[in-house]
Amino acid sequence: MVLRSYRQSLLAALALGVALAAPLAAHHGWAGNADEETTLTGTLAAPVSLAGPHATMKVNVGGQVWDITLGPPARTAGAGLKEGIIPVGATVTLKGHRSRTAGRYEMKTEIVTWNNRTFAVYPDRH
Repeated sequence: MVLRSYRQSLLAALALGVALAAPLAAHHGWAGNADEETTLTGTLAAPVSLAGPHATMKVNVGGQVWDITLGPPARTAGAGLKEGIIPVGATVTLKGHRSRTAGRYEMKTEIVTWNNRTFAVYPDRH
């Protein structure tokens, strides 16, 4: 009886560990992005979202909508970039590293500039 209870507790702890580690295993850091820094200017197509492991937004650049990955939500909000700050349709300039995959319109962004305000979501990277 004691062995069975111990085994069930061990299995539950192991399952919890696997569940908590899965998002970390999926996190790829900067490896999928180009080494050189890129600057993009466009209009905000979808607002900043602080949901998920990284804040995101979408920016229309010359008719192409880019998926923009920002810092983790707490870091992005700490830089002053919060949901609702930048209105959809506003012009923004982004500095960061685009995807290494050809034809993939994604950028991991270090700095967002809007309305003479600079949001350094990764201040240690530039």
